[in-house]
Amino acid sequence: MSDTPAAPSAPSCPAAPSLPPVVDASEVPDGAHLVDIRWALDGSKGRGMYLKGHLPGAVYVDLGADLAAPASATGGRHPLPAPEDFAAAMGRAGISDGDTVIAYDDTDGSQASRLVWMLRALGEDAALLDGGLRAAVAAGARLETDDVRPDPGSFTPRPWGADVVATPDEAARAASGEADAPVVVDARAPERYRGETEPIDPRAGHVPGAVNVPFAGNVDVAGRFLPADALRARFAAAGVPVEDAGADVIVYCGSGVTATHNLLALERAGGRARLLPGSWSQWSADPTRSVATGAGD
Repeated sequence: MSDTPAAPSAPSCPAAPSLPPVVDASEVPDGAHLVDIRWALDGSKGRGMYLKGHLPGAVYVDLGADLAAPASATGGRHPLPAPEDFAAAMGRAGISDGDTVIAYDDTDGSQASRLVWMLRALGEDAALLDGGLRAAVAAGARLETDDVRPDPGSFTPRPWGADVVATPDEAARAASGEADAPVVVDARAPERYRGETEPIDPRAGHVPGAVNVPFAGNVDVAGRFLPADALRARFAAAGVPVEDAGADVIVYCGSGVTATHNLLALERAGGRARLLPGSWSQWSADPTRSVATGAGD
């Protein structure tokens, strides 16, 4: 795996996926590749949990190893992998260009959303299984314990374009007061946004000018995504211009993982946004970046 994150390229404008970002178990297309992404930062979830029971035919993809480059102070805790590394990981998972992928985890989709967003950012058909493993089991799905090792796929390396990722310098413009400044969304829990606690990263607080829309509020108590109109109202209440096609919206979290949950929620609501890949882990490690605390700036 390359040690150097891929730099944003010029907008590549890949074709829009035909599949919605979130699907119910009854809406999974025939022939879709199922991907299990149960993962936790502390190592408490991983392939071992997958081997104790997964959806039939599902292959395991490791978020930390396959969906991120190595951590660094300049790139953050989970930088996007180099295109060739991501392509190789997809090939190992049996995924080829043009395949349909349905990913799931066992909580609220905030782990599996990383892969779904990455594939959709490249124009591939991918969706999050609404409600994840719990909903599938509740609907009658049986679990299997085999270690699925598919035939290798053929996935073409493609750069992460500037139309889907943003830079810290772009996010810094949120507090500029300029008419065309981006709207920056912090997807972390409110107490981390306000700077009351920071259990992982170097400094507490948020990007100046950012608004807080915690990703956990995108789903109901069963872990299913809220309807599109409810998500639209949720983001609009925070000042995020969901229905303005010309607006520049940038989303970040701690390390670029759970922010993708907000990115899928925004897409479900009819909007679009870009990811700040290094997120707070990158921003807070840079002493030249200002930090805001409290409920606002």
